[in-house]
Amino acid sequence: SPAGMALSVLVILLLSVLYEAVKMGKAVLLRQALLALPRSISQESLLEPKEGDTGPTQGRGCPIFFSRWFRYHVGQTLFHVVQVVLGYMVMLAVMSYNAWIFLGAIAGSTLGYFV
Repeated sequence: SPAGMALSVLVILLLSVLYEAVKMGKAVLLRQALLALPRSISQESLLEPKEGDTGPTQGRGCPIFFSRWFRYHVGQTLFHVVQVVLGYMVMLAVMSYNAWIFLGAIAGSTLGYFV
């Protein structure tokens, strides 16, 4: 029916916009993860903490920057999984070889990238 087709195109359009948003979120997390790393990891690991010094290692011997970086990396992994799932869902819809669905995916991708 025409209403069902319009709803299908709208859903694919929204999925494509969400795909672009997740892709952008993943890029932002990558930037934050890179900023969380110290300028030179090799120099950080060569320096031995002096007695009474509270250096970059605390607790279980894990550097503070590593735990922050690890959290960003886990976030990137989750964003990647969501991006792959959304991408395959949009691709599966486009593979129905329906011109309206294809145009909805293109319009959603364009709108998502623009926003």
